[in-house]
Amino acid sequence: MKRLISTSIIALAVSACSSYSDAPVASADAAIEAPAAAEVASLTELVDEVAIPYEKFTLANGLDVIVHEDRKAPIVGVAVWYNVGSKDEPEGKTGFAHLFEHLMFNGSENAPNDYFQYLQEMGATDYNGTTNFDRTNYFQTVPRPALERALWLESDRMGYLLGAVTQEKLDNQRGVVQNEKRQGDNQPGGLVFYEILENMFPEGHPYGHSVIGSMADLDSASMDDVRSWFRDKYGPNNATVVLAGDISAAEARPLMEKWFGPINRGPVNNPAEAAIPVLTEDKRSVMRDNVAATTITKYWAVPGITSEELTALNVGASVFGGLASSRLDEILVRDEQLAVSVGAGNFDFQRVGILLVNATLKPGVELEVLESRLDELIAEYIAEGPTEDEVRRAATNDLAGTIRGLEQVGGFGGKAVTLARGEVLADDPGFYKKQFDTLATLTAADVKSAMERWMTRPAFTLVLEPGERDSDYEEAASVGGADNASERDREAEEITVTEVRPAPPIDTIATLDFPDIQRATLANGMAVTYAQRDAVPATYVTMSFNAGSAADPAGMRGLEDLTLNLFDEGTAGMTSQQIAEEREKLGLTISTGGGSDRSTFTLSALSANLTPSLELLSDIIRNPAFNEADLERVRTQTITGIRQQMKSPNGIAFRAMPAEIFGESNPYGGTSTVESVQSITRADLYAFKDRWIRPDNGEVFVVSDQPLADVVDSLNAVFGDWSAPEAAKGTKTFASAAQATEGNRIILYNRPNSPQSYIVGAQLTPLDARDADYIDFTNANNSLGGNFLARLNMNLRETKGWSYGYRGGAQTFENAVVYFTAGGVQADRTGDSLAEVRREISEFLSTRGVTSEELARNVASEIGELPGRFETSGAVLSALQSNALYGRSDDYYETLVEKYQAQTTDSLDAAARAALNEDEFIWLVVGDAEQVMSQLEPLGLPIEVRELPSDE
Repeated sequence: MKRLISTSIIALAVSACSSYSDAPVASADAAIEAPAAAEVASLTELVDEVAIPYEKFTLANGLDVIVHEDRKAPIVGVAVWYNVGSKDEPEGKTGFAHLFEHLMFNGSENAPNDYFQYLQEMGATDYNGTTNFDRTNYFQTVPRPALERALWLESDRMGYLLGAVTQEKLDNQRGVVQNEKRQGDNQPGGLVFYEILENMFPEGHPYGHSVIGSMADLDSASMDDVRSWFRDKYGPNNATVVLAGDISAAEARPLMEKWFGPINRGPVNNPAEAAIPVLTEDKRSVMRDNVAATTITKYWAVPGITSEELTALNVGASVFGGLASSRLDEILVRDEQLAVSVGAGNFDFQRVGILLVNATLKPGVELEVLESRLDELIAEYIAEGPTEDEVRRAATNDLAGTIRGLEQVGGFGGKAVTLARGEVLADDPGFYKKQFDTLATLTAADVKSAMERWMTRPAFTLVLEPGERDSDYEEAASVGGADNASERDREAEEITVTEVRPAPPIDTIATLDFPDIQRATLANGMAVTYAQRDAVPATYVTMSFNAGSAADPAGMRGLEDLTLNLFDEGTAGMTSQQIAEEREKLGLTISTGGGSDRSTFTLSALSANLTPSLELLSDIIRNPAFNEADLERVRTQTITGIRQQMKSPNGIAFRAMPAEIFGESNPYGGTSTVESVQSITRADLYAFKDRWIRPDNGEVFVVSDQPLADVVDSLNAVFGDWSAPEAAKGTKTFASAAQATEGNRIILYNRPNSPQSYIVGAQLTPLDARDADYIDFTNANNSLGGNFLARLNMNLRETKGWSYGYRGGAQTFENAVVYFTAGGVQADRTGDSLAEVRREISEFLSTRGVTSEELARNVASEIGELPGRFETSGAVLSALQSNALYGRSDDYYETLVEKYQAQTTDSLDAAARAALNEDEFIWLVVGDAEQVMSQLEPLGLPIEVRELPSDE
C-alpha cells in the first residue's frame, strides 16, 4: 500500500535515489471488469468547500497584516514572512538569507536568549523557521493567552535585533550551518541538487546557487556585512504577518499597532527578477554516490507560481508520474517491470519552476532500455495529452488533500501559510482560491498545451548510479580562527539594548477540551472508539490489528511490512490500477502503518464520499489477491529499500540497534534483511492475514464530522458481515526483560568518506508507558534531550557548533521502553562529541539534575502545548489509539495539567535516575573509521569495528 510522504524540492531532486516508492503494482491476472462508478462529490462542490476568509490591513510603516478568524480551539497561528530569499543575494553574499534565519532565532535585544526558550515558555507548538529561494518565514501556533507575548517576541527580532548580534553568535551559527550542510551532503544523493542548479541555470542567475550558499561567502562575512543585510531586508514594509485562529481583525489591530507600529520603515526589497533559463541543447551528467540503484531524472525549467500555466503543469506532472495511477507507474513499474519506482512533479517558485520526471532502474535491467522507454513515453504523453478522466482524478486528489489541510491554522502547511504565501509571492492572499477555480475548470487540452510548450524544450538529464563519489567533493570546512571558533561563551557576550520593551504577561492558561469519546460495537464484534470534530467535512477511520512488526516470525522478518504493502496490489475484483483510480476519484487516502505493536489501515475520506470509500477499504482488507507477479514486484521494491537504508547513516544505525537491545529472537529485536524478504512466499502472506488481520483481533478508531450513529451504519454496511477465519489467532511472546548485550562499548560502522559521523546511544529501560508516573520521566528528559533547549542539543549545536542537532528520547513499545540519543556531528569532532554526550548524561544522572529554571520552562511548555497538540483530526485519531495501546482513560490528556503542576525537580530527578544507567548505553557510530577511530580510542571503551555488507 502506498505510504504517504511529503517532500521538499531538494528531497524531490534526489527522490528516486533516496527513497523508494511502494506504489501499487497491477495484478498479473487477466483484465477484470472495473466496478461501477460511485456517486461522488463534484469538483465544483469541492472547490466551494475551500475557503479561508480573511481581513487585511496595513500599518503606517508598511507592515501588511492578514487575519483569519477560526474559533475551533483557543490557539492562534502566527506566521511572519519576510520578502527575501536566496535569489536576492548578490555575488559574494550567498547563504546570507539562510544564515539570518538562524541568527534571528538566537535572541534579540529584549529577548536575548534562544527564541525556542520563549516559545516553549508560552506553550507554542508547530514552531520553526525556513528559508528558500524566495522568502524567509517564521511560524508558531500559540495558546490565545500567549498571543501578545508571541507578537512582542516577533516584533523584537524585526525591529530590535542588531544590538543582540555578536561576533560569537555569528561564528557559532556559521558552524551550525556548516554542519547542516554536512548533514545534507552526507545523505545518499546529497550532492545532486548542487549539480541541478549548476547545469540548469546560467552563471549569475538568481536561482543558480543553493539556499545554504557558499561556505566561503559565510566565512568572509563581517559584522558590518551582517548589519547592512539586516537593515536592508528585514524592515516591516518588507514583511507580512498572518494571524489565523482564535482572533478577529478588530482584536488584532491594536496589538499589531502596539508592538509592530513603532518599528521604522526600511528600504524596500524588490524581489530579484529572474528569467526562465533556456538550455540551447540537451545536457547530461552522471554522478556516483552511496545509492542502492541507478536513477535517471530529466529536468525542465518552467514558469513560476503566477503563470497561467501553473495548474496545468502541476496536473500534467501528477497524471504522468505523480499519482498512484500515473502512466509511468502503470507502464514502467507494473506492466513492463523496467523500474522499481517512478515520479514526476512540478516545483514552483516565484519566478521559475522545475519540472522533473524520474525512474529508478530495476535490478537486471539495462539503463539504456529504461531511458529509451522513458523517452518514448514522454513523447507519447506530449503528443496525446491526458484524458479528461485523468485530469479530473488529479484535480480531485489535489482538492481533497487541501480540504483536509485546512483544519490546521499554523504549522508548515496550515491556513496562515496559505494566506502568507499568496500575499508575499503573488501579491494576493486569496491566490489559492484562484488556483482552485482554475483547477475546477481545467481541461485535458489545457494540460496538453502546457506540457507540449515546456517539455519539448532541451532538458537536463541526470543519472545517479551506485559507486564512490567523485574526488572533487569539498567538505564544508570548520569555522576558521581559534581551535574551536564556533564555540560560544554566552556569559561573555555583550548585548546593546536600544529600547527597553518588557515582555507582556501571560495572565491565563488556555485549557484543553479534548473531544468527548463515544463507543459502539459493530455487528461483527469489533469495538469502535469515536470522537467528533467538525472543522472540515472529513472522516478518518483506522482499523487497528494487534500485530505489527513484532508479529514477524523470527526467521521471516519483514513479513508484516511486505504483507501490508500488498493489500492494495489487487483484490479478487479489482486490479491495482483500478484501486488507485478509484481512490483518486473519491479523493481519499488509504495508508498502512502501526509500528511494532499494531498493524493499521487508515482511511482519510471526504465525508460526502464516506460509504464508497469504506467499500473500497473493505475490499482491500478482506479480499487481497496477493498475486505472484505483484509479490515479486513489491519484493524487489522492498529489497531495494533495504539496500538504500544501508547506505544512509541513520538507516545503518537504527537497523543495527534493535538486535543489540533486544536480541534477534525477541519480537522487537529483528530487522528485515534481503535474505528474509527473499524467503517469503505467497502462502506466508495469506497465513499472516488469516492469523492477524481479522475482526476478532482488531478494533476501529474514528474521528469524523458525522454523528457516531451514521458512521456506525456505514461501517456495518461494509464490515458487519466480516467474520474470523478458522485459523488460530496469532500470539506474540516477550520472554526476556533484560538488555540483550552489555553497555559501555562502541560499535563503529565504517562508512568511508563521511563528512559527518552519526552517533546513537541506546539502552533498554525498566519503564512502562502504562504507568501513571511515566510523564515524570518524559518531562525530565526535556532537560536532557527532549527538545531544542535540552542540554545535549544546546551543547553540541548552540555552544560547540559541532552538530546541526542532537536529541534524546524514549521509544515506547507496548511491552518495552528504549531510550535513545542520536544526531550527526562533524567528523573531526566525533570523539569530542561522544565525550560531551556521555558527560552530559553522567552529570544529569548524578550531580546536575533538573534545575528549577528547566522545570518551570518545561512544565509551562507541556501545559501550554496541550490545546495546540490536538488541533487536527489526525492528532486526535492518534491519541485515541495511544490511549487504547497503553490502557489510558478517555480523559487522560485532560488530567495531564494537574500532573505536570505537581512535578518537582526531585520527582523528575528520581524518575530519570530510576530509568537510566550511564553504564548501560550501547554506543553506535557510523562514520569514516580511518578518521574517527583515533578520536574514539581515548574514551577508553571497547570498540568493535564493523564493515558494511557489500551487497546491501
